[in-house]
Amino acid sequence: MTPMARSLVVGVAGGSGSGKTTVARAIQEPLGLDAVLLDADSYYCDLSHLTLEERKAVNYDHPDAFDVPLLVEQLEHLAGGNVVEKPTYDYALHTRAEERSRVEPREVILVDGILLFADARLRSLFDIKVFVDVAEDIRFIRRLRRDLQERGRSLDSVIEQYLGTVRPMHLEFVEPSKRYADVILPEGGENRIGVEMVRARVEKELAERRVAARR
Repeated sequence: MTPMARSLVVGVAGGSGSGKTTVARAIQEPLGLDAVLLDADSYYCDLSHLTLEERKAVNYDHPDAFDVPLLVEQLEHLAGGNVVEKPTYDYALHTRAEERSRVEPREVILVDGILLFADARLRSLFDIKVFVDVAEDIRFIRRLRRDLQERGRSLDSVIEQYLGTVRPMHLEFVEPSKRYADVILPEGGENRIGVEMVRARVEKELAERRVAARR
């Protein structure tokens, strides 16, 4: 990593199924940036002290479901040039897994998550804040496919969770947090021009930091 005071931290927020990770990768990959992706979903609270049935009943779309202090701490460490041991999450068991993932510091840190901008502690860490704005029906279809194919969920459980917590929490917390974004990106990764504009801004910020670091 080129010596610099602090990594450039980019937050990519938006509703469940909006394609946040796709946008983050679209910002990173074509540029060949010295970048790392950090997913806020890995920072769900450790609920291993609860029974499986109790864990299933938790509202995972509420801000309290996330271990924000740990995410803030590790993001600060990573941005400051330090290695962190990122937690991993077991979606089938609804709790934190024993394994941890070593994350090396990079010039650019891209963070994606539904509630990144709903918490002032996190907002203060982002140099660039992007909100991915995608229609509700598209987001639901994407979430349905993902949970069925990748997370071992049943059709009924996905629908029940969406109607019971995902949609209400989106309206209460996620959608209002859009006002804190520097850039609102309609259609997400399919918005080629929008992604290119964000990417250009990241490049510009990074170039300025590299120049400043050489002084």
